[in-house]
Amino acid sequence: MSTPGRPKGEYRSAQHKGTPLSHHRTQCADAQPADLQDPRRRGLLKALLAGAAAPWVAPLQALAQSTGGTDYKALVCVFLYGGNDANNLIVPLEATQFGLYQRARSNLALPQASLLPITPTNTGSARYGLHPAMTGVQGLFEAGQAAVVANVGPLRAPTTKAQYQARSVPLPSGLFSHSDQQAAWQSSVSDSLGRSGWGGRLTERLVAAGTNNRGYAALSVTGGNLWQTGEQGLVPYKVGASGDFGFDFYDPASSDALSTAIAATLAEPRSHLFQQAWLDAMSRSIEVQRVLSSALSGTSLTTVFPNTGLGDQLQMIARLIAARGSLGLSRQVFFASLGGFDTHGDDQLQRQQALFTELSAAITAFHAATVELGLGQQVTLFTGSDFGRTLASNGQGSDHGWGGHQLVVGGGVAGRRIAGRFPDLTLDGPDDVGSGRWIPTTSVEQMAADLGAWLGASEAQLASVFPNLSAFNRTLGLMGPA
Repeated sequence: MSTPGRPKGEYRSAQHKGTPLSHHRTQCADAQPADLQDPRRRGLLKALLAGAAAPWVAPLQALAQSTGGTDYKALVCVFLYGGNDANNLIVPLEATQFGLYQRARSNLALPQASLLPITPTNTGSARYGLHPAMTGVQGLFEAGQAAVVANVGPLRAPTTKAQYQARSVPLPSGLFSHSDQQAAWQSSVSDSLGRSGWGGRLTERLVAAGTNNRGYAALSVTGGNLWQTGEQGLVPYKVGASGDFGFDFYDPASSDALSTAIAATLAEPRSHLFQQAWLDAMSRSIEVQRVLSSALSGTSLTTVFPNTGLGDQLQMIARLIAARGSLGLSRQVFFASLGGFDTHGDDQLQRQQALFTELSAAITAFHAATVELGLGQQVTLFTGSDFGRTLASNGQGSDHGWGGHQLVVGGGVAGRRIAGRFPDLTLDGPDDVGSGRWIPTTSVEQMAADLGAWLGASEAQLASVFPNLSAFNRTLGLMGPA
């Protein structure tokens, strides 16, 4: 079992326990979500064995007849894999706090004049600046279309530094570990390995089993993930960001040799349970692709997206949202990701410049697309990440931390605000458990519950999705009036 709160043993996963930090830097270079495969595989197997009559498989005729309602809302998670150093995402401009930032960061400190000023409405005289690459997000924030959630992370109970040091409150397991904290963020379960994600659990409660096209309620443009995996068999349907589907060449009504061979293979009954399950899954996947291709064929957007990996992902999500009328769903959750945030080395400033440029431009274009679709108030995008990073430089980059700052974007957000409490940047101060690792002052559950309530979950449903929610107050106020 990983040691809770051990600052010096920055493990990537259980397989790397005890790895010295000096060696660890070479092994966790771009921590990706591969360690989360097991829970998804178990959930997928359950779904496969459910057979071809799964309720989320709908014939094309039913799809053509379905219509999207006006009560539509979508939640979009952009997960920043590797642990985003949010200490450079948003920086206090007040002289004392900026001085603390500058001294602790040394080679990682951004020049004060380079920061993009923002004017939160809820921080009194305190002013802040965004990373110089975040020009689009600065504009959204100042227009009231974005907010920052300060110092948010996995918690099992509100925790002070004294309680952390005395271990007098329960602490999340696997602190400072990529895989454990990715799972904690995406599952909102921080005392064990989560087997389902809070996005999936919300979806299972808001989109009833048997709903037409239910399988499209959780769509991922970046592969499998824990966040959209339900506890009742829901698994995310994966769509390529390019829009190309693997079986576009196959037409079951065609007489060409390849289509005929595929149709014959799929129709051949198998006595072996797993062979038949595979064929059933393949048949469902092909039908789902045909349904989705049909829905997407009628969509168009004039918003120009950046030609980047995240730009392509968010453009596909915007197209999928544009197809909501064909799919007939009133609630959807989407998952996108951007990797490369594990910045231990001396190239951190250069990598952050590129990563934040890609992030800001893609988010800005996506919000513009939702406005173009008339859904600016009905789509909310938020970021998550493994953890924050140390305020103190390690001499090159920054090491694994705990609490970090996240972005929330959309017309439904209580914008131009910093939700939660910004940490005191004093090294070894009241919020620091070592080298500027911030004890979160907002839990993942608090942020997620506000997003879930906006999506339409009742208090009873929220309590079911987030069993530890009662340990925290509900005063974050992240979202505006419904």
